[in-house]
Amino acid sequence: MRTDRGWRRFYAAGWLVSAGFGAFASAQWHARLREVEKRAEEAERTRDETARRRAVEERLRIARELHDSLTHSISVIKVQAGVAAHLARKNGDEPSAALLAIQEASSDAVRELRSTLDVLRRDDDGGSTSGLDRLPALLERAGVPTNYTVDGDRRPLPADVDQTAYRVVQEALTNVTRHAGEATASVRITYGPRRLTVRVSDDGTGSRQPPVPGYGLIGMRERVEALGGHLDAGPAQPRGWTVRARLPR
Repeated sequence: MRTDRGWRRFYAAGWLVSAGFGAFASAQWHARLREVEKRAEEAERTRDETARRRAVEERLRIARELHDSLTHSISVIKVQAGVAAHLARKNGDEPSAALLAIQEASSDAVRELRSTLDVLRRDDDGGSTSGLDRLPALLERAGVPTNYTVDGDRRPLPADVDQTAYRVVQEALTNVTRHAGEATASVRITYGPRRLTVRVSDDGTGSRQPPVPGYGLIGMRERVEALGGHLDAGPAQPRGWTVRARLPR
């Protein structure tokens, strides 16, 4: 009997010791797991901070390159155009429409370049001031007769959608001026329930040929697809060229 009680006490003590060791091991395992998770979070945070710092440095480098390579040249064009217009008026002549267009376009280019540089130098995701509200001014200096139509009820748009829509119209009209020859352009903005549709077309004869390879169309497509949209560009019937972008709202 005493032997049985002794064995039971021995087993009980063994179970207690085993339970104690189990609890201790479990606590150690959870502590180790928390330490590993903490290290993983710190490593991920460090990687994010490093990537963010490199992105900011790259944006600053691009801003410097743009400033050094473009700002001076565009400013010289603006000044020279202004001087030419002033001399024409001084001599009693009216400056040519082409000269005034160069002066206005260079002023707008300087303003947009400064806005872009400001965005690149800011440590946030703020967008530029280019949006559909600036379309009327863009159409006035487009260089081709342009019809402008808005379908649907105007609604506030996300900044990136608003800017992308403006840039699509801007690039499409630039291509009309360069490739369409004698043409009339048409810009139609359609506010749908779920998406915004931007359509720019022309009735020119030269624009039916494939466009010269460049970054304009590529840039438009990249902008639109980055927002989850879709862009089509190609010959229209019976003539001309059409660019259509569908942007989610």
